[in-house]
Amino acid sequence: MTTKIALITGASRGLGKNAALALAKAGHDLVITYHSQADAAAAVVREIESLGRKAVALQLDTSNIAGFADFSQQLTTVLQRHWLRDHFDYLVNNAGTGMHTAISDTTAQQFDAMVNVHLKGVFFLTQTLLPQLNDGGAILNLSSGLARFSLPGYAAYAMMKGGIEVFSRYLALELGPRRVRVNTLAPGAIETDFGGGAVRDNAGLNQLIASQTALGRVGLPDDIGGAVVTLLSEQSGWINGQRIEASGGIHL
Repeated sequence: MTTKIALITGASRGLGKNAALALAKAGHDLVITYHSQADAAAAVVREIESLGRKAVALQLDTSNIAGFADFSQQLTTVLQRHWLRDHFDYLVNNAGTGMHTAISDTTAQQFDAMVNVHLKGVFFLTQTLLPQLNDGGAILNLSSGLARFSLPGYAAYAMMKGGIEVFSRYLALELGPRRVRVNTLAPGAIETDFGGGAVRDNAGLNQLIASQTALGRVGLPDDIGGAVVTLLSEQSGWINGQRIEASGGIHL
């Protein structure tokens, strides 16, 4: 059986890194992208290779649409060089940054930065890479629990994620003839360095979130990596156009 290749954006750290390692453990090869942390990305590649899988790291600024055509060409080169192939199987749009600012204090520059990374970047990177995605493959777009429940200070960020959820449904519809499944994965609060590591390092915040979650704890990176593997797998082949929240049952 031909090895599946997954492309994950923003996989030098955090949930992207965990998802890449989880997919490698499941027998997949990886192309990961990083924005500025080349050394961290190289370390992830070594971890994947230690699991017996192939991996390549490519630099990508997902807010810079003008660079997507060049990235696509780089991707073609590495696919041919390392796999003797022109196409990959799974796209995971994970890259992003957080923002915690009240609506009254949000600047146009901050809002535009959110749009460029989380909404515009995802839309046009996906558009650029569609010709290189295998028919019968899958796309998984990362959203957030904050698109369902509301907490002060996250309006701009959550708006972008809400847009991604709508985009995923339309993308699933338009890619149906190619048998490409598209779903959204919406993590809840996870112990990573995202947002300065607040959920991981602030004991009071950690306990508050745990108290509001049905399963009684905050999420761990492995909770999301496992969900990524599951949603991309052929066992989930009839799940399409859906929003799946992995939050342990917060704010039910």
